[in-house]
Formats: sequence, structure tokens, C-alpha cells
Amino acid sequence: MPHHILKATKKTVHLGGFSHLLEPALTIDSGDTIDVETYTGYYVYDKAPAEFLTPEFVDICQNLAPERKVAGGPHLLTGPIYMRDAEPGDVLEVKLEAIAPRLSIGFNAIRTGWGALSQQFQQPALRFIPLDLSNNVAEFPQGTGIKIPLKPFFGILGVATPETSRTSVPPGCYGGNIDNRELQAGSRIFLPIFVPGALFSIGDGHSAQGDGEVNVTAIETSMNGRIILKLRKDLQLTTPIAETPTDIITMGFSQTLDEALELALKNMIDLLQKLTKLSPEDAYVLCSLAVNFHITQVVNSPQKGVHGMLSKSIFSQALNF
Repeated sequence: MPHHILKATKKTVHLGGFSHLLEPALTIDSGDTIDVETYTGYYVYDKAPAEFLTPEFVDICQNLAPERKVAGGPHLLTGPIYMRDAEPGDVLEVKLEAIAPRLSIGFNAIRTGWGALSQQFQQPALRFIPLDLSNNVAEFPQGTGIKIPLKPFFGILGVATPETSRTSVPPGCYGGNIDNRELQAGSRIFLPIFVPGALFSIGDGHSAQGDGEVNVTAIETSMNGRIILKLRKDLQLTTPIAETPTDIITMGFSQTLDEALELALKNMIDLLQKLTKLSPEDAYVLCSLAVNFHITQVVNSPQKGVHGMLSKSIFSQALNF
């Protein structure tokens, strides 16, 4: 299958959201492999140390065309990628082959009015955090000996919808700002398609993040990845699902954690019915016995996220997507 290299430049990235009106950065066929570059930190580049800045990133921050600024979100996304023959109702399979920081530094930001404790921590704060890529850790705070393992992933994996513009902040049925740290290299995510070509975009690299992402950011990192995009006309989905080497994942997004949990649970029951032919009641019981539900994030207003994880090891036969 063809292999593409998608560099992050002012002509191939967009800021703040998703739109089906954006000119595609790349057009591909199903099964193509793409080496993709992403940048992060558009709104903090003027406060960043030299090692955070590359000439291409500075050019993006200083010269991004108005038509590439989609909405008010803070995220720089690479794309959109247009998939030939993709139509609404199809599914886009995104296989994450490789993910790695492209720079040895990231940042964390507290933003006024955001975060799980926004009333307690009201002052904005910006920290740039060195990454020890040789040992795959980040020491924080520096000098303390507290070393956080690096587990890089893309916080945003999403497709365009019929709306003229959609902010990149909340996740939804189209994917978007999922911030699920389980979606590391070796994983797949399946996204419903809403517009011709799918118009997939990727970004918001994180080198490390706890479930919840409670202060509103992770170690935000410019990231490189290798992905394989496949068109799945044999699947029907209304919300994203994912698969890691060890688990099946369903997701729920809503304005409360209770509602998000309920949706993630219902999505797991539906998926189990399709994959195993279990009755709804047996699937419900199995969820209580074997599915672990995690808080994905609580800060991407107005949508909080919960994901359910079901180990594939409990099944005697492979579950095929």
C-alpha cells in the first residue's frame, strides 16, 4: 500500500476545531500508511524556551492563514486527511502504528476557569517540562527524583461533521478531544464517518497523562506518529470504539460523569451483543463482572468522558472487528 509523509506546516495544519469546509492536507486510499507530524502550543509559543521551537512551528504560529483557524479551541491539528470513497454511514479505522515525541520538551498549563478544581486553582500557570527520551521518563518537579514514565498518545483523533465549524475542546460521536491515554501505539480506534471523505485530523500529543487530566492539560508534546487508515463499509457505528493489544474499549461522553458512565456501559452492552451474540441481560452481567470503567477526562467542557475496558484474554475465541 502507498506510504505518505504528512509534514506539519502552515498549509497542512488547522487551529481550534473541525470543519468540512477545510481544504484537505492529504488525499489517500483505504489502507494507506501515513507518517504524520503534529505540533502543540500555539498559544504559548511566545513564552516557550528555544528547545520547544522549530522554524516550522514558529512559521505556523506567526503565519497561519485565517481560513485554517476554524474555531476557538487551543489545539493545532494536522489534516484533514481525505479518504477516497468514504461516505456518511461508513466507519474509519485508525491504526496507531507508532507514536513518539518529536521534541525533548513539553508543557503543562493551568488555565483560569478550567480544570477539576478551577475555583481553588484560579491563577494561570505554565510549566515547560523536559523529557528524558533516552530513559523514557519525565522528572517532575525537577530535582525531586519523581520520574513519570512516558506513554505517548494523541489526545485528538477525529473526523469532520456537517457543521460549518466545531470546536476542538469537547469529544463526541466524531471522536475529537478524547484524551484517552490507553490509545497508545498498537491500538486501533474506529470512528463513524459523517461527511464525504471522512476528513480525519490528528493532534494534541501527550507524553504522559493521568486518567481525568484534572488540571486541564497533560504533558502537552509535539508528536510524530505512523498511522494506517482503512475504510470500513462492513461496520456501522454511532460512537467511537477502540481496541488495544489487550482490551476492547467503549466510550461515553456527556455533561456529567454519571451520564458518561451510562453511555459507556450501554455501548459496551451493544458491542458485546454484536461480537458475541450474548443476550442484553447476559452482556449487562458480564459488564458487572469483567469490565473496568475509568474516568477518561473531566475537563473538556462541556463533555466529560468515561471509558470501559474489557480484557480480550477472557474469550476463548478472538473478537473480530
